[in-house]
Amino acid sequence: MVCALAAGQAHAAGPDATLRPSPRPVTEAAPAATDAADPAATIDSDITEVLRPVLRPDAAISVATAPTTRRIAPSAVLSALAPRATERPEVRPAAFATREAPPAAPVPAPAPAPQQSARGSICDDPAIIGEVIADIDGPGQCGVDGAVRVRSVAGVPLSEAATIDCTTARALRSWVTNGVVPAVGGTGGGVASLQIMGHYTCRNRVGAGGPARMSEHGMGRAVDIGAIRLQNGQEISVLRDWNNGSAGQALKAMWQAACGPFGTVLGPNANAAHRDHFHFDTARGRSSSYCR
Repeated sequence: MVCALAAGQAHAAGPDATLRPSPRPVTEAAPAATDAADPAATIDSDITEVLRPVLRPDAAISVATAPTTRRIAPSAVLSALAPRATERPEVRPAAFATREAPPAAPVPAPAPAPQQSARGSICDDPAIIGEVIADIDGPGQCGVDGAVRVRSVAGVPLSEAATIDCTTARALRSWVTNGVVPAVGGTGGGVASLQIMGHYTCRNRVGAGGPARMSEHGMGRAVDIGAIRLQNGQEISVLRDWNNGSAGQALKAMWQAACGPFGTVLGPNANAAHRDHFHFDTARGRSSSYCR
């Protein structure tokens, strides 16, 4: 009842008439947009702007498109006269012609000594050791063309260096290799050296009848052997051992082996002048060896 009275009072207090809102001013409607923006695109753009992280300073440096040149401060100047910086030479113009130095003239190599190697071998034979010497000219008809001084052959030393030519030196080496060494064998420990009794000397022949003739010694084509010395200090002597048992047999084998390498071979059976030595020479112009 109380509620009904309150409602009635409220109704009695209301306005006499209902208020009508004022009409909205009429305005010309804006034309519709022909190309409406895509709402989704707008949202994506907004999201992209929001979600893109801000680059760190070090990352921004690392993505630079071109490396930068780091400028190095010049070192401290130690002297007032020292340059403060090294000057870089200017680039040579492309059109600048380069002058080339003319080629140096070839320097001819020194000619080696004839028929002599660095190891001391001569006459184009490594088994002949010695030295090349100047040619000998005179006196008279004497002389040696292509003279050498031989000190050892086939590993066997000579008691004195023999001045001869290379043809005679090669014949001597062949005789030692194929005659002396096999004939001696192991007797006395083997061959130690050869006793030289003659080589170059300007003289006539000795022990030969008829008119005097130039000896092959006077042309460096002859060598005389008096004995074969052995490793134990003993020797096989032409004078003493020619007819002495096994030593004599060895000497006769050596004498026979010399016929061939040498053109002339003389021994005790030739004449009295050769009773104490072998005479070997390489006389030219003979078709065969003369052995006595």
